[in-house]
Parts: sequence; C-alpha cells; structure tokens
Amino acid sequence: MRTFIVAAVAVLLFLGGCSTKVATTASLPEPQANGVAKRVAVFALHNYTDTPDAGKRAANLVEGVLISKGYVVSRHIDEGEMADSQAIAKAAAEGDDYVLLGGVSEWRYKTGIDGEPAVSLHMKMVDPKNSKVVWSATASGNDWGNASIGTTAQKMIEEMVAQ
Repeated sequence: MRTFIVAAVAVLLFLGGCSTKVATTASLPEPQANGVAKRVAVFALHNYTDTPDAGKRAANLVEGVLISKGYVVSRHIDEGEMADSQAIAKAAAEGDDYVLLGGVSEWRYKTGIDGEPAVSLHMKMVDPKNSKVVWSATASGNDWGNASIGTTAQKMIEEMVAQ
C-alpha cells in the first residue's frame, strides 16, 4: 500500500510539473462560411512584460495556429503595438472578418536550477463591423526546464483555440 501511495504522489507531481490553465468565453468562430475562409487581422499583442517583443513573438505563433485551423490571416504584427480601436478600424477598412487582439503578461524563464518557461496570454477575437468580442481566452502555463518558451506558448495557444 505504501508503494502505491508513493507512486501516486510521484505521478501527481509529474503531471503537475507542466500545466496550463485556460479560461474561454465561447468557441472560436468557424474558419469558413459557405466554403470561403474567414479573414483574421492579427496584430502584435500588447506586451506587459520585461521581455522585448514578447507581443510580436506571441502573435507570430497565433498567426501560425490560426492558419493551421483554416483562417486566412492578414498580418500586421510588424506594425507594432497599436490601440485596440486603431486595430479594429484598420481591420474594418481592409474588409477583415475578425481582428485578433490581446496581451502578454508573462514570457520568461523562471529563475532557479531548472529555468522553466512561463507564459501568460490573453487573446480576443473581435468583429470589426460592430466591435463586439466574439471569442476571448486567457491562459497561463509553464513547462519543464528543457522546454522552450516558444513550444510552451504554442501548446498553450493551441489549447486556447481548441476550447
């Protein structure tokens, strides 16, 4: 019995070592309607971290995940951060179906022996015609010390859009 308890605790510690917490408002809108792919304008996420260009890095990963889901992405990442209202107006003027906005709250390696990657993101998809949020997700996650921030963030983004 003692061996079973020790093994169970070890498994729980192993599974708890890399975790992601995701909260969403609804499912991501369908990427196609009547056989036509929806266009999403992806802007650099607001960077609330000390890591330079974390918002651009995260948006670049989001772009790839959205393309893999079937969306057509109009890329505005290199334009830098802009106010949400400016991004929505630009997406509306260009005829995009949605605009993806958000922020990065954490994008770093934790200090210590393992140096585990830690990432926190918020994303929202907005209909530029009426400025209504059609989808929103927030997630925080970390991974083992041998993982990169990029792989940790990509896994987390994939979980966010799958919810």
